[in-house]
Amino acid sequence: MASSSSRNSLKHHFIIACFLIVMSSPVNGGFTSIFSFGDSLTDTGNLLAISISESRKPPSSAFPPNGRTFFHGPTGRRCDGRLAIDFLAEALGFPFLRPYYGCKNGRPEGLRKGVNFAVAGASALNSSFLAEQGIYNPTTNMSLGDQLNSFNDLLPSLCLSSSECKELLGNSLIVMGEIGGNDYNHAFELGTNIEKVRHLVPLVVDTIASAINDLIELGAVTFLVPGNYPIGCTPAYLTSFQGSNNDKYDPSTGCLTWLNQFTEYHNELLRKELEKIRNLHPDINIIYVDNYNNAMRFYNSPNQFGFRETIRACCGGGGLYNYNSSRNCGYPPVKQCCSDPSSFVSWDGVHYTEAANKWLANAVFEELVNTFPSLNKPQSS
Repeated sequence: MASSSSRNSLKHHFIIACFLIVMSSPVNGGFTSIFSFGDSLTDTGNLLAISISESRKPPSSAFPPNGRTFFHGPTGRRCDGRLAIDFLAEALGFPFLRPYYGCKNGRPEGLRKGVNFAVAGASALNSSFLAEQGIYNPTTNMSLGDQLNSFNDLLPSLCLSSSECKELLGNSLIVMGEIGGNDYNHAFELGTNIEKVRHLVPLVVDTIASAINDLIELGAVTFLVPGNYPIGCTPAYLTSFQGSNNDKYDPSTGCLTWLNQFTEYHNELLRKELEKIRNLHPDINIIYVDNYNNAMRFYNSPNQFGFRETIRACCGGGGLYNYNSSRNCGYPPVKQCCSDPSSFVSWDGVHYTEAANKWLANAVFEELVNTFPSLNKPQSS
């Protein structure tokens, strides 16, 4: 448990995270709000807020060098700076999304422009169901369903009637994920056979689809649904499965091909399910974000994006890939941190650097522009 002085310091950092507002331009494209769901790739401070409220051990994202590039201090983001969701909000002229679990007691009007429900470590499937499969989450028991419940709890304070709520959601951008990665991560970490993990994929995809359908019933019209990233290229997985036969690696990238094929399987099922929803609701905008291929560009052509290191973490615990699961970036004090995160794809072995997130966000914005040509191009920052 953190000491009184350290808890006060964490609360100070979180207050900053809760009220960070960076406006780039007037809101464009007609969206009035952004509501985001997901895991650590999108968490702007929720796990930190939960740990403070429950007096639990704070996450590693609560400590330096996290946040050093942009915020000059930790904010609960598992990154050296901004996440893709931060860049997307900026591009659309919104303030950074406030983390719900730390700001839910604030004035509702302060949350109308958007709220982030994503929690680091969150799974798509319910934690009790995963536990029945022998898969345990060491980070949090939060799931996508819990995030949706929190959204439903908040919604009545943002609008006075069902018709007003439908109007609010009809003018909002819903970011559904990335989510589902942790369902697989925790299983692989426990040594679960890949065929058993594959059996989870249809269940995860169905859960994501169900969440989208629930929000459609409430009045949501426009969804961004990111696919999963190439996990076979992450230092965490490369370390866990280090020593695999050479034929299991892509010789041009150094990534583990069988893990990337697993990601492609998830994404294929997700795309098919999204197409079913489109056919049932032709007036709904569902924009699939191809995170897999967007990120693979870094590994195939790193120089094109200014990257020097692709499969080695910037901040980590040493070793071939500078990753050690028992020495996460932030605690205990990690000395194996690069001097220039912008030249690295991976920040901490699992999550991307701000530099990579910016490229990924630009790709997401391009997908939005293809659907809504009236959107302005984001300003560089």
